[in-house]
Amino acid sequence: MLQVLPHQQKLINLRVMGKHHLPDPSIAISFWQTVKLCRKPLSNGKYRVFHARRVDEMIQAVTLKYLFGAKIKIVFSSAAQRFRSGFTLWLTRQMDAVIAISQRSANYLSVPPKLISLHGIETKNYAPAGDKQTSWQQLGYGGKYGIGILGRVRKQKGVHHFVNAAIEVLPRHPDFNAVVVGAISSGNKEFVDELKQKIAAAGLSERIIFTGELPFERIPPIFSSLSMVAALSDNEGFGLTVLEAMSSEAAVLATEAGAWEEIIRQGTDGYVVPVNDITAITEKMDLLLSDPQKLAQMGKDGRQRVLEHYTVEVEARRLVDFFRQVQNS
Repeated sequence: MLQVLPHQQKLINLRVMGKHHLPDPSIAISFWQTVKLCRKPLSNGKYRVFHARRVDEMIQAVTLKYLFGAKIKIVFSSAAQRFRSGFTLWLTRQMDAVIAISQRSANYLSVPPKLISLHGIETKNYAPAGDKQTSWQQLGYGGKYGIGILGRVRKQKGVHHFVNAAIEVLPRHPDFNAVVVGAISSGNKEFVDELKQKIAAAGLSERIIFTGELPFERIPPIFSSLSMVAALSDNEGFGLTVLEAMSSEAAVLATEAGAWEEIIRQGTDGYVVPVNDITAITEKMDLLLSDPQKLAQMGKDGRQRVLEHYTVEVEARRLVDFFRQVQNS
């Protein structure tokens, strides 16, 4: 939302209820200010559009509309990949329109969405290094090229699959080293210690490195330096990691979670494998690292795909066009 907002601001007059760490605090508005603003329709007689992205925001919108008489039309973006029940189903039926953020999330809705709108990212923030080999070596993690997995370090994110595959594959590919980038909570320390013991037993402690949590400003340079990024979650609402990697010209190895099957072209931008299939993960990692030139081309193809279909500018325009359709319906 925070990435898309500045681009929507160029197209429409918008406000955000609550602060939400907004890049432009001037667009923040309180609940009671929203009540006052929306008691009357716009000067052209059309209703304002309230875009809810979470269940609590649907509750706020319904309260505004039915308790305070707000002249609004409510649009809900659904990311959940589970069937909803009870109160949430009732709330969803009160919406004027529902957007699914992927085909997979659309499959879990009780009625078909009016729009499927996949997320975009800020491609200026996630751009490839001019020379990946030099950029990677400057990070100081060793090797000529880098592969990695980024995000919270826990089992649900498939970090153990990445490490186990790397333990088997890296000895055959001496030019590559691996990083695991992300925060390690106290509850996952034992999980990580066990992985580090496996790595040490394989003699790869200097080639598979846990960086721990890093400041956000250090994350895009790591993406831009990696040749391959793995995203091996059990489940995701959407999963921006894959787009961030592709935008940075890294080939991707992902599981059938989130929107990844819809984004990644098999064998062109990388590979998608079944969730928790360590054999498939290992085979595809080995295949990707066996041809550095093809790996680099996959990264370039992925970047071009993001530029054409998955930028924040594209997402902002699509949403604004849809809001206008809802206003006219």
